[in-house]
Amino acid sequence: MSEFVLADRPLKSRFLLGTAGYPSPAVLRDAIAASGSEVVTLGLRRQFAGGQGDNGFIEMIRASGAHLLPNTAGCRSAREAVTLAHMARELLATHWVKLEVVGDEHTLQPDPFELVDAAAQLVKDGFEVFPYCTDDLVTCQRLLDAGCRILMPWGAPIGSGQGLINPWALRTLRARLPGVTLVVDAGIGAPSHAALAMELGFDAVLLNSAVAQSGDPVRMAAAFASAIAGGRLGYEAGLIAAQDMAVASTPVGGRPFEI
Repeated sequence: MSEFVLADRPLKSRFLLGTAGYPSPAVLRDAIAASGSEVVTLGLRRQFAGGQGDNGFIEMIRASGAHLLPNTAGCRSAREAVTLAHMARELLATHWVKLEVVGDEHTLQPDPFELVDAAAQLVKDGFEVFPYCTDDLVTCQRLLDAGCRILMPWGAPIGSGQGLINPWALRTLRARLPGVTLVVDAGIGAPSHAALAMELGFDAVLLNSAVAQSGDPVRMAAAFASAIAGGRLGYEAGLIAAQDMAVASTPVGGRPFEI
C-alpha cells in the first residue's frame, strides 16, 4: 500500500481504533495489538467521569505505541468542546483533537454550526482538528475553510452498525475533495463495510463499537485490519467499472490461444 501520512505523521496502518466499551483493559490492549492501529481515540469526559482518574488506562494505551487522539464526545456546544479540547491538550500533551459536537440526541448527528465555530477557534489555538461530521459536502467545505486538514464524515449514526448508508454522498466527497485526508468515522458494523469505504478511496477508517461489542474483540480487530488493508489495495490496483450487462471475460470467437 502507499504511505499514509496523518497530520504530518507517517503511519503504516489506516485503521484508527476507539477504546470505549471493551470487556477489560487486557482485551483492549490485545485488540489494539491485533488491529495494528497506531492511532487510538480516547473520550476524555468519559474517562474522568466521577473524578476517578485514569487508573493507568492512558499509560496502557501509550505503552502500545499508539498515538492518542482525545475526543470531545458528549459536548453539545462549541464552547464546551473548546474547553474540553484545551483540557485534553494540557493533560495528554497532544495538540490533536477529534472534535465532536452533537446536535441531535436521537441520531447523535453533529451540529454543523457549532462544529464549524469550534473548529475555527481550535485551529486558531494551535490544534490539529479532526472534525466528526456528516457526509454533507458544504459542511465539509466550511470545515476546510476554518482550517481543518482532515475530515471525518460518518458512514452512519454512531454505534448503529449500518455501514455506509449513503455511498453516493461519500463518493461525492472523495471526488470533490481529492487532496483532503478523509476518514470514515461511525456506523461501521462489519469488516465488509470498512473494505467498501477504502475501495471508495477514503484514506482511513475509525471505528469502535464493531470491535469492542463483538463476541471476540481481538479477532474482530484483526478481521478489520485485513479488510481495511485489502480495500485499500483494491482501490490502488484499480477496480473494474460496474456494468449493467454481462461482459465475457474470455473471447467468444476464434481461438483464445494458438496451439
